[in-house]
Amino acid sequence: MRNTLKSLFFFAFMLAVGGSPTLWAADLPAPATTAAAPLPVISQSELQALQQRLDGLKQQISAANNYNQLEGPQDRVQAFILDVDRLSAALLPQQAQLAVQLGVLGAAPDADLAEEQADIVAQRASLAEQKSKVDGTLKSLAALKQSAADLITQIAGIRRTLLESELTLGTDSVLSPSFWSPLVSPSDDDRQRLRFFVAQVRDTWATVWAPGERIYTSMLMALALIIWTFGRRLAERGLTWVCIYRMPEGRLRRSALAFASALATIATTAIALQLLFYACTRHQPLPPVLETFSEEFEKVVYACVLLTGLSRALLSTEHPSWRLPAIADSVALALRPYPRILSCTLLVLVTLVQVSNATGMSSQIVIAGRGVISIVVLAIVTVLLLRVGKVRKALVAANDAAAANSTFAGVIYTLASVSMFVSAIALLAGYVSLARFISYELVWAYIVLSGFYLLIQLIKDVCEHVFSPRHASGKALKQLLGIGDRRLDQISILLSGFSRAALMLLAVIALFVGGIGTTLGQLASNIMAILGGAGLRKLNIVPGHLLNAVLALMIGIWLIRALSRWLDNEFLPRTDMDPGMCASLSTLFSNIGYAFVILLTLSSLGVQWTNLAWIVSALSVGIGFGLQEIVKNFVSGLILLTERPVKVGDLISISGVEGDIRRINVRATEIQLSDRSIVIVPNSQLISQNLRNVTLGGSAQGVASLELVFPLDIDPEEVKDLLLNTYRENETILDKPAPFVRFSKLSPDGITLTVTGYVASPRIVGVTKSDLLFEILKRLGAAEIALAKPPASA
Repeated sequence: MRNTLKSLFFFAFMLAVGGSPTLWAADLPAPATTAAAPLPVISQSELQALQQRLDGLKQQISAANNYNQLEGPQDRVQAFILDVDRLSAALLPQQAQLAVQLGVLGAAPDADLAEEQADIVAQRASLAEQKSKVDGTLKSLAALKQSAADLITQIAGIRRTLLESELTLGTDSVLSPSFWSPLVSPSDDDRQRLRFFVAQVRDTWATVWAPGERIYTSMLMALALIIWTFGRRLAERGLTWVCIYRMPEGRLRRSALAFASALATIATTAIALQLLFYACTRHQPLPPVLETFSEEFEKVVYACVLLTGLSRALLSTEHPSWRLPAIADSVALALRPYPRILSCTLLVLVTLVQVSNATGMSSQIVIAGRGVISIVVLAIVTVLLLRVGKVRKALVAANDAAAANSTFAGVIYTLASVSMFVSAIALLAGYVSLARFISYELVWAYIVLSGFYLLIQLIKDVCEHVFSPRHASGKALKQLLGIGDRRLDQISILLSGFSRAALMLLAVIALFVGGIGTTLGQLASNIMAILGGAGLRKLNIVPGHLLNAVLALMIGIWLIRALSRWLDNEFLPRTDMDPGMCASLSTLFSNIGYAFVILLTLSSLGVQWTNLAWIVSALSVGIGFGLQEIVKNFVSGLILLTERPVKVGDLISISGVEGDIRRINVRATEIQLSDRSIVIVPNSQLISQNLRNVTLGGSAQGVASLELVFPLDIDPEEVKDLLLNTYRENETILDKPAPFVRFSKLSPDGITLTVTGYVASPRIVGVTKSDLLFEILKRLGAAEIALAKPPASA
């Protein structure tokens, strides 16, 4: 039947297009009689090459004998993981495609039910075989990636152990001649290793400078030099022009100018380094020794460039009005030459030490090189501190105490001085590695703090500009979110505060997990290793979910606010519910909505609720102690909003407080007194204590009662008629129940009469009693009836 329907449909299609069936049949491809062509997969030889590459990295790591020799292998392991991820990503679409194709073919039918064509059976078998190969390859790649990740963890432990051993290693003092003897008269093995390195450099240069390649090599090197010098100035001027003429005037322009200066320096240096590397490796890769050296040299160059670029951006001696930190001009001019001197010195000395590390020279040569670096850094920083101290004293003498006595500047000056003092003691005592570590950490701390300071200022100024109601972005956000200037300013402060707090946290982490020679990839991986610890992994919080969580929170809050306005302004006013019920429903909807938004945000963040048992346990302990009253009031607030023993607009009396309910919050209720003041009463009291609701049900009446004392010689009937007539003639006194006069008391002081009437609402009792009292006194005066005088006090 199915084949018949297919034939009819095909014949109808032929008639519709008006073509000849014979010609169409000739144009159609022949039915497939062979299996589909296999998809390309990673061969077994390529997997073996990856395994050999990983084994080679393990051998390099096991052969490392000092802390610095592990930086290069760590980068290579990171690159290995990226390569494995790239291969896995390339195979995943193939795996999905094969799964879909097998799903289309379906499972093989039972032999006793149906028989398939031979080509379908062959195609299913071929696809199953290909999918099996792809699955096996993906499993092998996953195993390699896990092995590499474990190797990264092992490297961190080895580096920590080597660092501890190096810092506690005692050698000869720098004052001892034996300390310098390895540099003056190196051993034959060290000489041989140095000659081998020079020979490697000569061979590489001979390849690069071969006949026919000299012009191209010269052009590449000249281009790198031009980009590094003139290109940096041109890029800095271009970015400066953009900041001046395209950025709004204010702090955003200043922070953008500083960031542009640092960015131009770093970007042009990176381009120049890549050109030099391409010039040396365009024909053949570098030998292993030179490759290791080039990687370490690149790290040192970036560190020195960051040192000079950030210093130029923050000091801004050529344009003092662009300077972000509060540094006096004289202090900035005094500091100006030292970053460049320090960076050039470090570039030369650390490069020489990297040569000894790359060639595997003796530890005596390495220690002596570290001593040279420590002494030179100590001398440069000491001279810098002395000159800055001299300038600060001059500022104090000139009565410029604000510029000279900055607390933060004083802290930095003190820490630098103490660090140099400890470094000098370590050099004299023979702990050269400790002195070198202090010098490196001081420079690294300056780079980290300066870079994050620049980022913090830039983000702060960007938030203030984007959310400012005076700019187009702020106006657009106001219209989009439907908020006022005050809310916009609060959002700006919150985002700026959270961003600065996050950057400060990253800066603190970077101070401890990085150092000179640490690449951006290493720094990012180390930071993620700390931030993505076991606790966050159990909660399934990953950086990729943060954007989803922020979007869910912002969209959810916007929807709740929009729906609340719709309820308050459009839907609830058109119902038969009283205003108090409308206010209660609106508040209840907002509370439930915000709770749902919080749950949705946590879900978007990737939080797994099965892993929140420890949070529930902690909250239960807190509820048992400090949060008991808060939770009790919160639950009481929900009861008030749902059960509604009182509602917004009711006149109540509790614990001597009488007034109208203005608002019922989740924790407390606001009661407005007759003098317009507000009393905040916890919700638990409204549930647990005796409460008088005067207007419950909306049918309560007010009682206007006056008690008057008259002399004994009056005519009681005349006074009674006068009081009743006054009440009956008042517009607010109800006819039913009718007003009445009661003989309350008879005493030697006089006759006490009480007149009582009812009004429509308890809220108008006070005004009515006042009007009645004025009218009664007026009529008593006209009838010459006086009130009893109070007895004279003894």
